[in-house]
Amino acid sequence: MLVIDDHEAFRASARLLLEADGFVVVAESATGVDGVRAADRYGPELVVLDVRLPDIDGFEVAGRLARLADPPQVVLVSSRPAATYGPRVAHAPVRGFLLKSELSGAALRLLLA
Repeated sequence: MLVIDDHEAFRASARLLLEADGFVVVAESATGVDGVRAADRYGPELVVLDVRLPDIDGFEVAGRLARLADPPQVVLVSSRPAATYGPRVAHAPVRGFLLKSELSGAALRLLLA
């Protein structure tokens, strides 16, 4: 798994939470561009992707990830509800959307099932 989020504290807590639930976090990135590079380099099966990043937004990142030779599954996360982003969530090449406060191994497994 790769976690892409510009907040270091969120990346650290997501790693601890998800690794405790059996996921393996192979890398973390603070920007969209670095996240796409990390996904290409490490080939994670799953990317937890913040919608709001300092360089390019999560929707653009998801599109770039979908074009990789071996694209990962992507779950968008945000502190704002999905409705904030309108139809962009439904049209993004992602498995689903979670509020950051709802992120858990169980929630990810439900989206990936």
